[in-house]
Amino acid sequence: MGWRDRFGLRKARRRSDRKDRFDRAAEDDDIKALMDFAQSRVGVEFFVEPETFATNTTAVAVANDGEWTRRRVGSPEVIRKVAGKLRLPVYDVQIVGYPKRMREWTERNKRGLSLE
Repeated sequence: MGWRDRFGLRKARRRSDRKDRFDRAAEDDDIKALMDFAQSRVGVEFFVEPETFATNTTAVAVANDGEWTRRRVGSPEVIRKVAGKLRLPVYDVQIVGYPKRMREWTERNKRGLSLE
């Protein structure tokens, strides 16, 4: 069974297919990248970002140290299924915002001051 079947990407793609969109649709590799990130780091939380005119729904996975990655997910239901499977929390970024540790990690890495 493919990722789309398991997490509902096909259904999400049908609902959000529009000719006026600039972005590409979510793919299996997007979901796999989020899952790999979450399984290889500690304290990961998912933050769902809303669909916009230019992009489909995306999710940001943020680790305990603030490291993060963003991928297309097609719909909020898809990332909720992934988070449920991994037993990780998922939040709506429009309600809770981004975690401070994410901004701090980005700032450290912009200046080349990684903690490693």
